Amino acid sequence: MAKKATAHDAQLILKLYDLRREAEMRKARKWFVSEFWPESADDFLKVANAPATQENAWLRQVGSYWDMAASLVLQGALHEELFVQPGCSGEMFFIFAKIRPFLKELRQKMNNPSSWSNIEKVATGSKTARKRLELVTKNIENRRKAMAKPAKKG
Repeated sequence: MAKKATAHDAQLILKLYDLRREAEMRKARKWFVSEFWPESADDFLKVANAPATQENAWLRQVGSYWDMAASLVLQGALHEELFVQPGCSGEMFFIFAKIRPFLKELRQKMNNPSSWSNIEKVATGSKTARKRLELVTKNIENRRKAMAKPAKKG
């Protein structure tokens, strides 16, 4: 990998950003980020195993988009340190942190040991990425705790 990001890397980041702006992708991303809060592998599989639903399509769309982007990094087509910056891939870290606690079980139940592996490799592959994942994971944990607390009356 080149020591510094190149103009080609910048163009690819901008192209990836542009793809995220497509109308259906925006809906899928909004659903995954704000509405989809699986607590277990089974929660994830309820959506993954319901192929005729919109949520299933969105799950696959968001997951495959970030898997594709991560594969560009892993194959050396995109500068890793540029990609792991929050403005470039913050959302990837967010969605990965949501499923990471039960990823091993998910892979077993899906009989797919490589599921989410490109994302995992990028999200844990450098010191910068690991720090980012740690921060996002704490934010996800806090969000889950806040969502689990009953609303106060008064």
